[in-house]
Amino acid sequence: MTLSHLKTPAFRSLLAAAVLTVVAAGANAQQTQLNPQAKRISDEAIHADLESYEATQGRIQALNDGGRPIRDYHLSKAQCWLDVSFHEYTRNDRSAFPQEALTESEKLIVDMENGVSPIPTDTALVNDAKYLRADLWQRLKVIHGTPGFACAAQKVACGEVELVHAGNEFNQQQWRHSKPYIQIAEDLVNEAETAARLCGVDPAGPVAPLAPAAGPLIANVLFEFDRNGYKDIRTYSLESVDRALATIAAEKRELAGVALVGHADRMQGKGFDHNQALSERRAATVREVLIGRGVPADKIRFEYRGDTQQVQQCEGVKPRAALLECLLPNRRVEVRFELAQ
Repeated sequence: MTLSHLKTPAFRSLLAAAVLTVVAAGANAQQTQLNPQAKRISDEAIHADLESYEATQGRIQALNDGGRPIRDYHLSKAQCWLDVSFHEYTRNDRSAFPQEALTESEKLIVDMENGVSPIPTDTALVNDAKYLRADLWQRLKVIHGTPGFACAAQKVACGEVELVHAGNEFNQQQWRHSKPYIQIAEDLVNEAETAARLCGVDPAGPVAPLAPAAGPLIANVLFEFDRNGYKDIRTYSLESVDRALATIAAEKRELAGVALVGHADRMQGKGFDHNQALSERRAATVREVLIGRGVPADKIRFEYRGDTQQVQQCEGVKPRAALLECLLPNRRVEVRFELAQ
């Protein structure tokens, strides 16, 4: 369910009353409080909470109506915090996450309403959300510093929020429950990098960026535990390679080179040397995959990191099968497609 499902005639008068209450109270009023979890069992309590969500949505819309563009980083982030809060509320999440995510949305709204500048860009790990996928956080951080950030801001903001969302789900039911939200975050990061790279491109003329690129296109090829052959690749992870190659072709870009960085997870039953060699063999396998897809062999180079760069730790995950699945993002070959300027 999304907030758009609540935009019915029955709620319009309630929304108007709620917005008037917020305006009358002033921007510095106490932030919206949802009903305590124990009280979310009556129609009246749920109805009141839905009014609060609608009122907050109305404030975001008012900021947009006042001239703040949809693509604005802070407006987008306020919307994404509101959306994940509402998503978990409707899924009967009885933790503090719905309230804390709503509060993050409202903090940004208050700053925008008051004309605060600059507004902070940090992202709170609300409800003690697990910090997952350091590689994705780093890729988003890099975009913040590029000229293309203006075009990618919306995707960056929502990618950061979805990573927190995933971390909250990990705390509640471990990797299986967080996996769909990590996938959403991965997609948003890829879309943000594309938007930043194309920012300033004249679609009517030759495809040549007018601003520096945000960096290489990045894909991750994932392997089964302690395996390195072609048949050991998670098939769906090859889709990220194919998407990157399709993007290069669609943008008519020249491929300057490809860096393959092999990795292994932290399970060291056979020791460091084993994991180092395993990461090398995985990179060699991905090299053959790329050659088979038309990438010139002389443009491919290698790096091997073994288990020294874990992007997901999975402390406390049990049983072993769940742990191995959680560690999957570490059993990767990072494929960095470098584009000519």
